[in-house]
Amino acid sequence: MDPLEKTGPHTGMATTTLPEFLRVRRERLHPASTERRRTPGLRREEVAARAGVSVTWYTWLEQGRGGVPSDDVLERLARALELDDTNREMLFLLAHARPPPRRHTPPAQVTPSLQRVLDNLHVPALVKTPTFQIVAWNRAAVAVIGDYAAIPEHDRNMLRRVFHPESAAFLPHGDDMRRTCLAAFRVDIERAGASEEAAALVDELMAASEEFRRLWAENELSTHGVKVRRIVRPDVGELVFETSVFSVDDSDGLSMLVLSPADDASARGVEQLIRANTAGAS
Repeated sequence: MDPLEKTGPHTGMATTTLPEFLRVRRERLHPASTERRRTPGLRREEVAARAGVSVTWYTWLEQGRGGVPSDDVLERLARALELDDTNREMLFLLAHARPPPRRHTPPAQVTPSLQRVLDNLHVPALVKTPTFQIVAWNRAAVAVIGDYAAIPEHDRNMLRRVFHPESAAFLPHGDDMRRTCLAAFRVDIERAGASEEAAALVDELMAASEEFRRLWAENELSTHGVKVRRIVRPDVGELVFETSVFSVDDSDGLSMLVLSPADDASARGVEQLIRANTAGAS
């Protein structure tokens, strides 16, 4: 059993405490010196010196009687203990019962393994950033939605597309989609931390779209959830999808949008479009 976990005698639930967490993480660090030590890891005074706190206070903290550390002290402890993002989050959850303050970082690159997941799906699927920039897609998405590789990177953005004046041609219920996309966008950028990219996108759409200005002023918020979307394609008519969004672990904000056909007619339409797209590419 991981030393961070202990099993309660009645609940069977794995739990940990802040003192345990600090002790285990300290003991996992390797001291810079080569001197032989009777106990593993760094000494308490070494962690305290790294974090800029008193040895007495840090000792009390490991003993469960040091009071509640401030955000600043927790950040210094995170650096002193060389915590990665996951363990930094755990440190704040144990100390304050909430995640740490947001710090915006650019979304990670799409890995080959993530692209393989997309390619193995037989329904349209996209990977997007918190600002709704599309950074990866699969063959079914190309057939149903369009070839993102064929358009400038600037235009590979869901909000730019749904608020474009020509979107009505392929989105028969575009009003609902624009409203729900914008509500989810506001949540996503807050979770990721406000960025210059998000601010620039909002400014651009505020200047270009009266509909965007109206919906932005409503200040509506919602998560993605499962939504019904309808897309019209000339060759097959209206396709009905249930959209689901899944976060991508260790990606700093990337999420996968999957469009699952909601009925047999839509599934057949997707297959027809994929066959036609494949034939056209050969």
